[in-house]
Amino acid sequence: MSIDYSHIAQEAKSLIEAVSDRKSLEEARIKYLGRKGVLQEFMSKIPEISPEQRRAYGAGLNDLKNSISGWLDEKERAMLASLSQDGAYIDLSLPGKKPLLGRRHPLMQVEAEICGIFQKLGFKVFEGPEIETEHNNFEALNIPLEHPSRDAFDTFYIKSPQSTVHSPQKNEKSENHGPSTMDRRLLRSHTSPSQIRAMKVAKPPMAVVMPGRVYRPDAVDASHSFMFHQIEGIAIDENMRFSDLKGVLIAFAREMFDKNARLRFRPSFFPFTEPSAEVDVSCIICSGKGCSVCKKSGWVEILGCGMIHPHVLKSGGCDAKKWRGLAFGMGVERVAMLKYGINDIRLFFENDVRFLEQF
Repeated sequence: MSIDYSHIAQEAKSLIEAVSDRKSLEEARIKYLGRKGVLQEFMSKIPEISPEQRRAYGAGLNDLKNSISGWLDEKERAMLASLSQDGAYIDLSLPGKKPLLGRRHPLMQVEAEICGIFQKLGFKVFEGPEIETEHNNFEALNIPLEHPSRDAFDTFYIKSPQSTVHSPQKNEKSENHGPSTMDRRLLRSHTSPSQIRAMKVAKPPMAVVMPGRVYRPDAVDASHSFMFHQIEGIAIDENMRFSDLKGVLIAFAREMFDKNARLRFRPSFFPFTEPSAEVDVSCIICSGKGCSVCKKSGWVEILGCGMIHPHVLKSGGCDAKKWRGLAFGMGVERVAMLKYGINDIRLFFENDVRFLEQF
């Protein structure tokens, strides 16, 4: 039995050459090589053919199948090449590579969350410069000349071409040290100078939070860094009271940590507030029962606070006899470490993707 497959081959070749997309190419493959295709129809007739003729019949079908498969593969390669750049072959059947997407650093996430909570309470966000005057960083905040933090070993002073800057020594008059403290520059050691700038820009009544980086020449270890982040907050009105301060901080702690979070206020001292207090939050790891994180005390210190000192109000241009204010400040790293159970501050700055991808 002899069958002429040339017309089928010519028809298949013309059809395959005419296709212009992958869908049409697949339809052509199914038409000729599919389970119900043209070749399968011819193969189903093999049992009806005498044994003497089967060999030639099958050989013809096999040659036709190989020819059609070759034309299909050739057309597919041509279509893929047309999609490539500079003629290089691209195999679109390979699994794709998921692009690496950037994300916010965990400290920036926590900073944004803290600011967002205070914004809900009516505070606005204000950012001050990282390079500050010695006056704003110290004197305006009621930090005297002889305070230890004004020593060169405790502050990053900046030497400008206009003036020779060095730290005044204890018990010496500022006028003996060249330029005034209004001119000397340093990397701010806390975000408190932003209080002065905010009071001069936004007159009371007012409520602002001030996030930013601060710098201190501390030796780097598991709980210290020469650069870290703080968030300062102040609210000024005619009848502001310490109870208002407590209410604001309790609302913040319950939103940030846990709705059942408890705060403990301990008397303390800060030059820029009077009275002053250190604030502890009940340990969120052990619910105040005592663990290694809270050193078995059930409490973890998170911030300092107090009523704004009259000297600071005057430095900001506010009448201390008319206005009263509350202030608080916290370290973003401390809050983040407590929130996520992190025990080493250096992890935030080592750029280890394995650590950062967790947030």
